[in-house]
Amino acid sequence: MDPIIIVLLGIGLVLFCIIALRLNAVVALLFAAIVTSLLTAKEHIYNYATNKGLSPEKAEALASQALGERIAEAFGSTAGKISILIALGSIIGVALMRSGGAERIIRSLLNLVGKKNASLAFLTGSFTLAIPVFFDTVFYLMIPLVKSMSIRNPRKYSLYLMVVIAGGVMAHSLVPPTPGPLFVAKEMGIDMGLMMVVGIIFGLFTSFAGFLYALWANRRWDLPMRDTPDISIEELKEIADKKQEDLPSLWLSLLPIVLPILLITGKSFLEMFLDSKLDGLSPFQVQLVQLLNIVGDSNIALFIAALIAMYLLWSRLKNVEQFNQQIQESLMSAGMIILITCAGGAFGQMLQQTNIGMRLTDFTGNAQSAILPLAFFLTAVIRTAQGSATVAMVTTIGIVNGFGGEHAYSFHPVYLAIVIGCGSKIFPWMNDSGFWIISKMSGMTNKESIQHFSYLLTVMGFAGLISVMILARLFPMV
Repeated sequence: MDPIIIVLLGIGLVLFCIIALRLNAVVALLFAAIVTSLLTAKEHIYNYATNKGLSPEKAEALASQALGERIAEAFGSTAGKISILIALGSIIGVALMRSGGAERIIRSLLNLVGKKNASLAFLTGSFTLAIPVFFDTVFYLMIPLVKSMSIRNPRKYSLYLMVVIAGGVMAHSLVPPTPGPLFVAKEMGIDMGLMMVVGIIFGLFTSFAGFLYALWANRRWDLPMRDTPDISIEELKEIADKKQEDLPSLWLSLLPIVLPILLITGKSFLEMFLDSKLDGLSPFQVQLVQLLNIVGDSNIALFIAALIAMYLLWSRLKNVEQFNQQIQESLMSAGMIILITCAGGAFGQMLQQTNIGMRLTDFTGNAQSAILPLAFFLTAVIRTAQGSATVAMVTTIGIVNGFGGEHAYSFHPVYLAIVIGCGSKIFPWMNDSGFWIISKMSGMTNKESIQHFSYLLTVMGFAGLISVMILARLFPMV
């Protein structure tokens, strides 16, 4: 069966199970993963594996693997990437909210920028943090601040939520050292400094387009704040009414957020600029680099932050039973998010194993004259089909690189790298792990997630395409 038909059937099955049958998302996604895998021929899996760079022996082993094993490995692969982060992020979020730490940060933010500028502060803060740090991590750290801020003005909950998303996702796909733009820049031979500067410029523009959409969507749709397993609305109100002296200090409240950002940022830029070359460094510098490589790992950095957040919570409660209960509740809340996210990841990988990425190359032809929109829409289709922005970018750059090198275009290839990053934002939905993380941690329904997340990213993606095509024509840089 043609991979395109398999992908369409898989997508349709998920929608039918969740919308029509109202099945639990975990069950629906696993069911769709099984059906998709059953319909995928062995040759498609083999071609997918070889295109990914696996040896013929490993590709054959994957193609011959039992269906249940492939789904379990895909589920586990997703869990290995995000489960620890989600669990630790949940602990940090609960500890910041229940200790009053998030409330302390919000009061200081309002004193600094004013209530009217809070949304812009969230937008620029999220964009800046997401340059060196994965968007998922930024969202875990920002969501307690969004909730604490929104309790003062629930009508603006969706606005604050969307601007955090808008800033973070664009930096994630346009500015190195995050994996997608880093890989694309290296594959195309683009100077890393130029990629960062141009990525920041277009990232700020597309994020501002997202900000405008957020303002419009906030007026059009009412997104109520809801109780989530980590904290209820009433508990948030009680914390918001506390006196200043009953809240923890600002520096201790900021530490669980700032410290992991600094550690992860340090490791990311160290890898980019040092490039694993330790020659010429003193023994102390070598040890410092090795230490940063350990504590700068996102799992370790968030574990350290979680310990600090737990101390912050303990310092306010000083009650073993209450402390353990709240930590346990945070982990129970994270457990359901992890299950849904991993099921979505398994479904996404089964879609990838249909070899949908290379199948779509049949539609490209030799379209040199329309390379920018071609690359954009190709990335968008691959992203929507299989759920991963990074996979979509990697797949597309492998295709468009066949059209020629740096001097084969009438514009600098950095524009092509940017347009691929923008295309990877188009319409994320239920096969995207980020969709479920944002949906469940913010208390949104599936329909609300599409309105406030999927549509938002789509608007920003098209804004990026239009701006790139204009500037590539006016300032080709060649």
